[in-house]
Amino acid sequence: MGRGLHGRGALFGTDPPGLAPRLVGLRPYQHRASPPEYTGELPFVVLAGARGLGKSAVLDELRQAYQGHTPVALVDGEDRQFAVPPPERPAEAWSPVTQALTTVAEQLAAPVTGAGRISFPRLASGLIAVAAGGWNTRDLPRIRQEAERILLLNDSGSWLSGFAGRWVSKVVSKLIASMSGTGPVVEPIIEATLEAFSEGMSPTHLRLRKGAAWYRDYPNAGGSAKLGLILLGGHFRAGGDSRAHAERHLVRALLADLGDAYAGPLARSKRIGRPLVLIDNVQAPPGRGLMEAVLRDRADGLADSTAFFAALRGDTHPVLRNAVRRELPDVARASDWAPDTAPSSHALLVPLPPLTPDDTLHLVGAACQGVEVPPHLSHATHRLTCGSPLGITLLAESARQNLPAAASLGGLLTADLVMSEDHDGRPAYQELIGRLVPGGRLDELTVLAAAHDRASARALAERRLPDDFGNSGVLGIEERLAGEGRPAGPGQFIGDPFLRTLLLLRLHHHDPDHEEWRATHRTLIEHYTAPVPDGGPDDDGAAGRARYRLHHELALGDTERAVAHLRDTFHTADMRDWLAALVFIASAPYFHAHDPDGRDFDGHDHRANIALGHTDAAHEPPEGVDTALHLRTRRLLHAVWQLTDPLVLPDPKVTDRLRFELEQLSNARPAGNALLWRASRDWPADALAGRPLRIPGTSDDDGDE
Repeated sequence: MGRGLHGRGALFGTDPPGLAPRLVGLRPYQHRASPPEYTGELPFVVLAGARGLGKSAVLDELRQAYQGHTPVALVDGEDRQFAVPPPERPAEAWSPVTQALTTVAEQLAAPVTGAGRISFPRLASGLIAVAAGGWNTRDLPRIRQEAERILLLNDSGSWLSGFAGRWVSKVVSKLIASMSGTGPVVEPIIEATLEAFSEGMSPTHLRLRKGAAWYRDYPNAGGSAKLGLILLGGHFRAGGDSRAHAERHLVRALLADLGDAYAGPLARSKRIGRPLVLIDNVQAPPGRGLMEAVLRDRADGLADSTAFFAALRGDTHPVLRNAVRRELPDVARASDWAPDTAPSSHALLVPLPPLTPDDTLHLVGAACQGVEVPPHLSHATHRLTCGSPLGITLLAESARQNLPAAASLGGLLTADLVMSEDHDGRPAYQELIGRLVPGGRLDELTVLAAAHDRASARALAERRLPDDFGNSGVLGIEERLAGEGRPAGPGQFIGDPFLRTLLLLRLHHHDPDHEEWRATHRTLIEHYTAPVPDGGPDDDGAAGRARYRLHHELALGDTERAVAHLRDTFHTADMRDWLAALVFIASAPYFHAHDPDGRDFDGHDHRANIALGHTDAAHEPPEGVDTALHLRTRRLLHAVWQLTDPLVLPDPKVTDRLRFELEQLSNARPAGNALLWRASRDWPADALAGRPLRIPGTSDDDGDE
């Protein structure tokens, strides 16, 4: 892969051919044929996933891999050019889909190795009929500009220098002359267009006549190209389903024009490989319109030979309800795709998975060449980012710019990251949040990052968020995140651990004295302290609510009650539950400012010192408790808290101490001996490798008890 794109070999591989070369019929970055997987209809490939998983990077890589070798077009459905009509262009004569079709055709027209430009006479004829619905004699310069752009889609790169430009100017002048100062202009424009197409015998005129004649088959046209174009324009102006019907015919016109470029033995000998259309953010209006049109036509048996790859934010979409779903590794050699009668089954939905620890190692290494990288940085980066390509790339860049001054992942996130010479740097976590969650309500989302479910999110909304937010705001955020592929997870309102960590970091830095941070956690402590009716919407049981309460107390630096709870339940609790409680409580975010006024005592992380027993002599256990168990529980809590903190690098000394403490606890609890012993072996290895700590004997544990 050309840009060091990792973990996507199933798409780009050449030996054996990956999905892209099997569908396009060309090897990436080479003008060499690749055996096609399908000789008939191709699947409409949709790469799905949340922000940051590299969907846009994959499409950009595909464009670079095939540009100049076969016709390629890339459009982003969220590009500003598709949001609103150009200045002074009426909405009834413009849509995101027609704008996208024009942009796609202009890119596909470019010459490639061994073959010249592609012309689009059918599409040009249809777009003229649509655009004419917004023309009048009061804005002739705009009409000239729009008509010239559309008519130049028919330019095939004539050998007669300047012919296309002169011919287009002549046709546009004829169109303008056909317009009267009053009354509708669509029919006169279409008449003048057809007349101009019939005035010569050049290849340009022949193509245009053939393209216009294609509209004789438009529904109810009765074999009249003029009537077909008039009906097309009328359906477009009507909006709603009528417009979608017209847009579908325009998409069909584009694909028919592409088909002509490959028709005949001579054309096929010059053009190896199929044309490739890439659609980023296909869930946006232009992408959705293009995708629906292609899927419906293919389901109706209208064949085309264009390879489509699209990127979808989220993991599903109503238009793709019956899409064939395959995991990325499964398409490395064959996609095993076969559609049924449903239009959406003609799509192949492939979720992009996170990158692996090995991918992360290579990305960090490539970015930090010549920079001394701390041990375990790549594993810790993978744990923090959960394999997000965007997160890994930006953290690696922050490491390149800020090591050795920033010695932890927290330091790399808060250090300034300069993305280009033209812009000042800003903290890396702000850069990441800006890309992962653009849009409104960021302050509210930041506060809700501390919540665990809808009920606790509502408690925060009631106490900490604006009055206009409320329960509906909570539901809106929940729906928004789920729609973008980031649904709530077990025990967390924001299920994506990486995004949640970034938002909690933002919450902590919200104000200089960290008052918002402390108030948010105090609100949740109160929420989990208040009694809940049995079977209520937030009834996790006393033990479950205690875990949540202690989690937030720990986030505020209060460790005493967490130690007491774990100490006092050690001999009575189910050992799996006890270990799970330890891990959950210790997953509390850690930041220095722990005194009541938000001040930082000395700027140092003391968890390792406590875990290693360096503070035991100065610590006074409560009266009447088992002193040895109390101190061991205190050391263990701080060890797990430090080793599972996604913002710090694991400390090998602390992992050794963790192993020792768990071994000793296994002697103190014979009934749980096997589980504690297993944890003493698994947890240190998990921590050093950047994996979540597995609870022995549960679904989180891959091994046998």
